[in-house]
Amino acid sequence: MTTSATHSPGGRAGSLWREVTQHGLLWPSVALVVLLLACGVKSPGFLDVTLRDDHLYGQLVDLLRNSATPLLLALGMCLVIATGGIDLSVGAVMAMSLAVSLTYLDGAADPSSPVTVATALALGLGLGAVAGAFNGFMVAALGIQPFIATMILMVAGRGIAMLITEGQITTVTSPPFKSLGSGFVLGIPTPVVIAVAVFVLVTLAVRRTALGMFLESIGINREASRLAGVKARSTTWTVYVIAGLLAGLAGIVYGAPTMAADANNIGLLKELDAIMVVVLGGTRLDGGRFHLGGLVVGALLLSALERAVIIFELPSQTTPLFKAVVLIAVCVAASPYLRGRLRTPRPGARGAQRPVEVAA
Repeated sequence: MTTSATHSPGGRAGSLWREVTQHGLLWPSVALVVLLLACGVKSPGFLDVTLRDDHLYGQLVDLLRNSATPLLLALGMCLVIATGGIDLSVGAVMAMSLAVSLTYLDGAADPSSPVTVATALALGLGLGAVAGAFNGFMVAALGIQPFIATMILMVAGRGIAMLITEGQITTVTSPPFKSLGSGFVLGIPTPVVIAVAVFVLVTLAVRRTALGMFLESIGINREASRLAGVKARSTTWTVYVIAGLLAGLAGIVYGAPTMAADANNIGLLKELDAIMVVVLGGTRLDGGRFHLGGLVVGALLLSALERAVIIFELPSQTTPLFKAVVLIAVCVAASPYLRGRLRTPRPGARGAQRPVEVAA
């Protein structure tokens, strides 16, 4: 009979090594673990999690809380990128949604009323969906390039938020609304619960229905997908609405702890963070295949980077540079060239031997 060296223990080990090194989440995960360990060494209490009053506390818990906003933004951004598009307006949509919610609460007779808070939440989410629908109309119906179409709202959105708040920093007191960003559900921070729930819903929508296949087919070849019967226009429109809705939710979760709507600063440059999370999660920016699971690693890595700047007492101005360095390192490690080098067996390696004939 004939057997091959690849079936030997060394061959199986080589195959497992190649499979591990080729996985898109390897290097982001390694970077996350190294960063967490480094923070733990610098700040001995960093990895501690305590339970007080049935609530979880600790820097790791804060890291999870801070990861909720970039994860919500990245979920919508990932779906848009899967179609070959981009959404540069998510930061401005965050500001608009928070502005309309807090402005409504500020003018309400009882800002703490559950009905009032629910209405404010609905207004914020509704405005986010409308903004997404506008982007979808520009891209899907009018055929404007996504970069240009979403840049329009990126610029105009902050002006709209300024009009809503009348150029002022709107502040209001509403404990139920504030709990959306600083409260707890069964001991777990509310933003984490919201982000996990949305992640599960989006995952079910794209993996248990045909939506995910439609997104990938549109991103790979829009015209071919249209000829195959995929409703590319309506699907593209839908994902922009989803992205706007999630950006609105992210704005509310992000601004709820402070209960202050600053139209100039809320969501500023958050679109770049969302794109960074998508890239770290292993999704290509040219559309097609996408990886939702990688967004969790990307969001955690982004939040860990921001926390590391504080722990290592680096100037806050260096945060973008710190992010860029880690992003470059991860992207280079996951580049096709290095992955190909890891895939190619070395001369004389056991996995590179020819199959040998063994007599039966």
